[in-house]
Amino acid sequence: MWAEGAGPRPLFGQDADEVVAAALAGDPSDVDRLVREYRLLRQVLDGARAGIALLDTDLRYLYVSPHMAVMNGLPAEALLGRTLNEVLPDVERPDEVLHQVLRDGRPRELVLEGRTLADSPYESRVWRGTYHRLEEDGRVLGLAGIGLEVSAPRERQRELSRTNRRLLLLDTAAVRVGTTLDVDTTCRELTGFLVPGLADAASVELIPREGPGGELPDGGSLRLRRVAVASVRDLSLQVRALGAAGEYVDYQPGSAVRQCLESGEPWLGNFSSDEAFSRAAPSADRVSAYREAGIHSGVVVPLIAQDRPIGTLTLVRAGDSPAFGREDVVVARTLAERAAASLAKAERFAREQGMALELQQALLSEPTFPHDDLEVASRYLPSGTGVLVGGDWFDCLALPGGRTLLVMGDVMGHGVEAAVAMSHYRSLIRALAASGNPPADILREADQVVFAGGLDRVATCLLVLVDRAAGACVHASAGHLPAMVIGRGQGPFLAPVPVGPPLGTGYGRYEDASFELKPGCVLVLFTDGLVERRGEDIDASLRRLTGIPLPVDGALDEVIDTVLAALRVTDAEDDVTVLAARTAGR
Repeated sequence: MWAEGAGPRPLFGQDADEVVAAALAGDPSDVDRLVREYRLLRQVLDGARAGIALLDTDLRYLYVSPHMAVMNGLPAEALLGRTLNEVLPDVERPDEVLHQVLRDGRPRELVLEGRTLADSPYESRVWRGTYHRLEEDGRVLGLAGIGLEVSAPRERQRELSRTNRRLLLLDTAAVRVGTTLDVDTTCRELTGFLVPGLADAASVELIPREGPGGELPDGGSLRLRRVAVASVRDLSLQVRALGAAGEYVDYQPGSAVRQCLESGEPWLGNFSSDEAFSRAAPSADRVSAYREAGIHSGVVVPLIAQDRPIGTLTLVRAGDSPAFGREDVVVARTLAERAAASLAKAERFAREQGMALELQQALLSEPTFPHDDLEVASRYLPSGTGVLVGGDWFDCLALPGGRTLLVMGDVMGHGVEAAVAMSHYRSLIRALAASGNPPADILREADQVVFAGGLDRVATCLLVLVDRAAGACVHASAGHLPAMVIGRGQGPFLAPVPVGPPLGTGYGRYEDASFELKPGCVLVLFTDGLVERRGEDIDASLRRLTGIPLPVDGALDEVIDTVLAALRVTDAEDDVTVLAARTAGR
């Protein structure tokens, strides 16, 4: 606020929230200031020679400036509440890109082309606009669009049209290609996106990962794996006969794909003769098949990631489609560069996933030896939804006095680091369990050891000490879900246990609890991947688990299979680990 006598307060000189708060508190000067600012801002908006519009999250008009109304050919009041599709049926709209702006908040500059209801001397009109996301208190309200018409006389329309379509193609590709960390999916997205927008058929071939580290052979054939292929409907049979996704294709020396990979530059060719076709094709015996399909023009673009060739993108046109030109090569190369970055990331993901999974499975396959009076079975299922393998582990340790310690744990995070941390936790719990201390003491000491050692990944853990001689189980939890108990004559239930903080926080205060252990009862320990589902309350998920009718007297593997099938773990977003144990006396 300005001190008295310091002169007038500047408009727009304070945070709007502060001015509104002062106005609500009853300061007349701030109320007047808000009114003045609103009037000035409306003058700017209404008088701008650019078209300005505010859209809600469904892309419906909330505000239309006078100039925007003139460009659209409808009065502003006729536009409000209507969608872009309703108002501009003849304009090519990048709806996918606009929805992406709503999702990630990153402004984007777009080019729109078509006609509106307004009179125009141009055969086709062109607008260049920028879209920004509107937010309030963390809530997305919609978009602000600011656009200028850049239409040109008829003689320049064709050139502008090609340029605008290329820009729109690149903008849309950023939304539709590389949406996952899966190599094959990214390749399918790329080929599916390019057909029919840029080509009549497209394919992606990758250098096999088991190959010589990206080194190309000096002579002989080069074998690539065709990961994805797409084509217009009229070419589907012919293209499929030339090599489907998943097959390997051998490329002769001097072929278009070989030239592209060896030079690192795009290859452009129009097949005016069978001789030219024969040189460019993977092998000379394919020329007749290409001719039969009507293919007459092709582009091959290298996929290069971190200065290493990983494959190629091939585009072809057939029939009445125009031959490829240099401008098409520029677009294809730009798309290939973006796709290669996504593919390199996906390949790293796949390698890390494989390493983590191998480490996880190797550690979990180590033999465990419960006492003879306890039967056990287990199952580990890595997530199938795209995230890296996590840090789940389980154990079953025979202790003195006929007792057996069941262990179930889950390290925070995913990937190789989580799997390595899991091995540390597993070894630590094994070492501490040898002391014979009750579960709460084991968790307390493990928490302090991990905290003092600086391991940067916390873990949840459930320990269940089975003492058949005493007919009881003692258990303790470090942030982990409880065990499920299944007995004869009663439905499954979750054994109540006080829940302490995860291991590694240094705040460990853990308590033991006990429950009766009847002969022949089944204990089921599990990680949260078994029950947690996005959008579903965990309590509802646990009720669903305990409501499953389970075959208590059957094989333990059958118990686990029934649980997994009932909870549809193929849809799980995290790893799933289950350990079942049954006391003797069935």
